Amino acid sequence: MGDIVVYVTVSDPDGLDATAIAAVAALDDDLRRGMYAFARRARRPVTRDEAAAAVGISRKLAAFHLDKLVAAGLLRFGFAAGAATKVGRKPKVYEPVDEAVQVQLPARRHEILAGILAAAVLAEGSGEPARDAVLRVAGERGLALGEEERARTRPGRLGVERALTVAEGMLRRFGFEPSRDTQTCVRLRNCPFHPLAAEAPELICGLNQAFLAGFLTGVRAGNVEAVLAPGAAECCVELRQAR
Repeated sequence: MGDIVVYVTVSDPDGLDATAIAAVAALDDDLRRGMYAFARRARRPVTRDEAAAAVGISRKLAAFHLDKLVAAGLLRFGFAAGAATKVGRKPKVYEPVDEAVQVQLPARRHEILAGILAAAVLAEGSGEPARDAVLRVAGERGLALGEEERARTRPGRLGVERALTVAEGMLRRFGFEPSRDTQTCVRLRNCPFHPLAAEAPELICGLNQAFLAGFLTGVRAGNVEAVLAPGAAECCVELRQAR
C-alpha cells in the first residue's frame, strides 16, 4: 500500500482542507499512528484484537482509537467473514482507505503538472514539438476548468474587477496565493509547480501562462490577460486588465 503520504494544501485561509487537516491531526498520537502503520503493513483487514496486540493496549482502547481513525477518513471498517461471535455479531475489521491524504505548505499541485506532461508525451507521435504539445494541453486544461467555473458560478457578463474576483477563487483553490495588488491586477505569490519551475523555468512558466490564459478564455474574461511577470519566489504569471 506504500508509504504514508501527508501533504496539507494550505495557501490561504479560504483554501484550508479541513478533512485533510483532521486526518493528519488524528495521527498526532503514538497509539493511533502505530495502529495505522500496523494496518498498512498487514495488507488485509485487521481485527481489534490484532491492533491492540500490535501496540500493547486493551481491546477496548484499541476499538476507541480505531474508530477515531475511521472518523478521520484514514481507515474503513467492515465485518469479518465466517462465524459470528458468542453475542451473535461478526467482529469488526479495519483496513486503510485507498485515497492519499495530502497536506503541504506552501501548496504544491504536481499532479496537475504530471497530467499535462503525460498528455503532451502521449501526443508526441503526432509530430507536434514537445514544448508546443505541453502548452497546448495546458491551455486545454485551463479552458475546461474555466468553462466548469462559469457553469458552476453563472457570473454573467464579466467586467475586469469581477473577472479577477472569479479567477481569485480558482487560484486560491489551486494554491497560487493570489494577491490583488491593484483593482485591475492580481499577482500570484506561490507557484504550485515549484521546485520543478526552478529547474525548467521557461517550460513551466509558459505552461502556467497557457493554463491561466485558457482559464480566462473558458470563463469568458476577455478583458483580462495572463502575462509573464517573473518575480522572486513567486509565480511567473500575473493577471491584469487586457491592453
